[in-house]
Amino acid sequence: MSERELKRIEVLSKVVERRISTASGAKILGLTVRQTQRLLRTFQDDGAAALRHKARGRCSNNRILDNVRDFVLELIREHYVDFGPTLVREKLLERHQIAVSKETLRKWMTEAAIWTSRRERKRQIHQPRGRRDCFGELVQIDGSHHWWFESRGPKCALLVYIDDATGKLLHLRFAGSENTFDYLIATKAYLQEWGKPISFYSDKHGVFRTTHGSEKDRTTGLTQFGRALYELNIDIICANSPQAKGRVERANQTLQDRLVKELRLRGISTIEAANAYAAEFAADFNARFGKEPRNPKDMHRPLADHENLDSAMCRKEMRTLSQALTLRYDKVLFILDPSVFAKRLAGKKVVVCDYPDGRLEIMEGSTSLPYRTFDKLRSVHRSEIVENKRLDEALAMVAEMQAGRELTRSQHGPRRTGQANHLFGIPDGSQSNGYQKRGRKPGRRTDFMNDPAVIARREQALAGLLAAE
Repeated sequence: MSERELKRIEVLSKVVERRISTASGAKILGLTVRQTQRLLRTFQDDGAAALRHKARGRCSNNRILDNVRDFVLELIREHYVDFGPTLVREKLLERHQIAVSKETLRKWMTEAAIWTSRRERKRQIHQPRGRRDCFGELVQIDGSHHWWFESRGPKCALLVYIDDATGKLLHLRFAGSENTFDYLIATKAYLQEWGKPISFYSDKHGVFRTTHGSEKDRTTGLTQFGRALYELNIDIICANSPQAKGRVERANQTLQDRLVKELRLRGISTIEAANAYAAEFAADFNARFGKEPRNPKDMHRPLADHENLDSAMCRKEMRTLSQALTLRYDKVLFILDPSVFAKRLAGKKVVVCDYPDGRLEIMEGSTSLPYRTFDKLRSVHRSEIVENKRLDEALAMVAEMQAGRELTRSQHGPRRTGQANHLFGIPDGSQSNGYQKRGRKPGRRTDFMNDPAVIARREQALAGLLAAE
């Protein structure tokens, strides 16, 4: 029985024993006198058990049937497995015309192990992991997007390389965003300074790990960054949670405090100037916060004789050379010089090496093949002068040409963020046709409407018109 029912039994027992009156019992129970008299008659006729709620142990009249519940859970598993209860409620009503409250859905999804409550998520335990023993055994890398220049410059990313054993910053690079080319540049500089570590430890960013390997690399499933590390015999491990790579995450918090203030004091507001200062800041940071490793052995390895750092740190794609000694890459047609060596490669595969500094080489083994290019993107041509009667046909032709123009590169090609001086810029048709845009003259523009000389000439012209009339 509930506390309310036990209290009623106690009060009604006192009324039966004439220890209190019915009116006093009704006041104690918070009921009317007539309702108390009804409860008293029931108590005297059928005993204390008759005061229990009659619906106890029975299903609610508004209860949703089990088959409806199973059907809704099946829909959730099929279409909305990663949706929250509130969004699931909206989609069930919108797409399936099923109305269920969000709290009922929350209960069903929790019981079916589809949804984890916030309280349970907070109970997840991330136990600390000890540092590695040796310097260079595990290097954590991460990109931190932040307003590093505050209001003085744009928001950008800082690529951070930190050693797990010592907590020292091994390399810092500012970039517009986390992209493959900037990571290749930063990793190349790191390897030139320190050598090859045993492994890098990163998050599951698209630069490091892909879930659709067949679309990126049909043979290995590696990203371009992962392929570069594989060529240099360096492993990369992707953490499953931010807590797993807490060393670099906590370093990012410190950098977002200290480094921002140092950049402010020095008046640095550009990525180039910040990259020039990064080495000085890292040296001061390591002197303050660096730890000595438990094992003094340095696990960094030198590059082997057969390993080419410049050749590995680029984007590589395979292309089949046509019988005309041509290949297409990112909507640009590459035409190889018809040398004796190139003619023997017709119909065979070659490697297109796209470097972060904008260079592009077509390689067969260790041989670079000379080429010339023809851009497949059509440029804008200067319009012809047409008569008024031919205007409709000219507009139709222009609309057809605009519909056929594709001034975008291949969707499967690399994003050119972080790469400089490349040959894949979309050509400006007006420039290619010889037209040079005139820039605005320096200084303040003249307001001709309020120019006294212009006003005087206008008044003089109006006076002449009035005199002629």
